[in-house]
Amino acid sequence: MKSKQIIQLSLVIIFVLFAAGSSVSGNEIIYKTDRISQPVVTEGIEENTPREHSLTFIAAGDNLFHDSVLRSSFVNGVYDFSHIYTEIKNIVKNADIAFINQETVMAGESYGYSGYPRFNTPQSLARTLADTGFDVINLANNHAMDMGKDGLYSTLDFLDTIQELTVIGARKEGESARIIIKNNISLGFLSYTYALNGFQLPSDNPNLVSLINREKIKKEIDELRPLCDFLIVSVHWGEEYRLEPDNNQLGLASFFAELDVDLVIGHHPHVLQRAQIITRNNGRETYVIYSLGNFASQQTHRERIIGGLACVTFKKIESSQVELFISDFGILPVITHYNRNFAGTKIYPLYSYTEDLLLNHGLKNRDSTLDIGFFYSVTERLNTKIITQNPF
Repeated sequence: MKSKQIIQLSLVIIFVLFAAGSSVSGNEIIYKTDRISQPVVTEGIEENTPREHSLTFIAAGDNLFHDSVLRSSFVNGVYDFSHIYTEIKNIVKNADIAFINQETVMAGESYGYSGYPRFNTPQSLARTLADTGFDVINLANNHAMDMGKDGLYSTLDFLDTIQELTVIGARKEGESARIIIKNNISLGFLSYTYALNGFQLPSDNPNLVSLINREKIKKEIDELRPLCDFLIVSVHWGEEYRLEPDNNQLGLASFFAELDVDLVIGHHPHVLQRAQIITRNNGRETYVIYSLGNFASQQTHRERIIGGLACVTFKKIESSQVELFISDFGILPVITHYNRNFAGTKIYPLYSYTEDLLLNHGLKNRDSTLDIGFFYSVTERLNTKIITQNPF
């Protein structure tokens, strides 16, 4: 199990912890970098020998469980989703911190398991995600209220029993932000969604799910920014199936940059959209991936079966000053495979996906011209480094 410290924000407690120099030790993971961002320099402890800390982070897009995934994962009377992640498990598990947008709630059997349009996925999925190596699970998306307030409460209660998972974007009570500390580097997390598919937040808990509201976002970022080394914002935004970010996404990305966010993780369009590096007024940089596309799903268009893992390395160098910077950023493309009867769902890194596998993909019946070359053509428009081997 990955060793990390999780702080659910109570601002008073946070100030005490950081004043005491709270940290979690761990092994550094450093891999080759093509681009070094502008360092952030702040006052630190005077020291002759610099101490260098590194933290690797990956983010996955929409984990979306249709009826066909549920049916094909029901074996010997139980739902077992572990087969979906076997080909990418060694990547996820070896990252220091791994994030996923969980598009569907896990309210429990009493709510009835279902796919589109109102999803409810068996709770065994959560344990599979933890076993795969995911640490941060986002629930701020348009399907968060598919089973109503009680269904989301049930989901949160269950996720709270899994120590390895930190939930962002939804909460029964308390602050919306989270801080995770590992390898002496602190990551702050906030998350927002554009809407809830017509559902309204309950009057007795209007903060149950974090919605995009610039005034609230600014307040929350202003409170969290001084308390962490790096600030990450997850955002459910944009137009479904659109290959380029829309003006709303571009505007919000600039807004996040103005507020000194270091990394923006985008999802919801169900297709890959490009990355961007925004230079802030202070000379530092905000890294944005507008959409990571689908992770697990059984959507049936060629653009929707290729997604990506954002791979990021955060660096912290302590000497007479503290330097904080992102030393590496790229996308590792992944393919969601399923066979012709919509069984055998499995996620593959693009670098290990073959023509033979593609010949047996369920989409080939609908789209006979689909070939491996198409996936590589998608990567050419992502405007970032493409990772072509296991980064760990």
